[in-house]
Amino acid sequence: MFVGRILSIVSIAGYFFFFASLLSAADPFPYGPPIDLAAAKKVMAAAEVEALKHDWPVVIAIVDGGGHLVLLERLDNTQWGSIEIAQRKALTAAKFRRPTSFWEERIAKGGVDLKLLKINGFPMEGGLPIVHRGQVIGAIGVSGVTSTQDAQIGRAGIAALDDDES
Repeated sequence: MFVGRILSIVSIAGYFFFFASLLSAADPFPYGPPIDLAAAKKVMAAAEVEALKHDWPVVIAIVDGGGHLVLLERLDNTQWGSIEIAQRKALTAAKFRRPTSFWEERIAKGGVDLKLLKINGFPMEGGLPIVHRGQVIGAIGVSGVTSTQDAQIGRAGIAALDDDES
């Protein structure tokens, strides 16, 4: 019986260290200086090009690292409800320094992760932190088409900052 308890404790400790290492590997980037207007305009322009290329009516919101709105654009024929959703996706990505798809995936698993529905955020793909030089400087949120397409638009916008360094 004593040996069984020791094996159980060793097993539990092993799982703990395994999952702790996964969590630390997935730590979000630190906050950096807030995105400036010029950088936000570059991100917005590239995101808009991606949306227009596919004829997707969307709202694109860009916030700084504190979640404060820097730019908002509603393309023609986009539903009004997408204004609030795009802002909430951007805010959630900025507050947690993670893509909103992180929360969507965890909630989809069910079980104890359903408690995440209580977070003050928007757990649906389409919100992405804007990471520049290893720091979160803001976030982009997109709403209007499928959440996967929203995220595609956001990634295209963020890529504009990476292109500047090439």
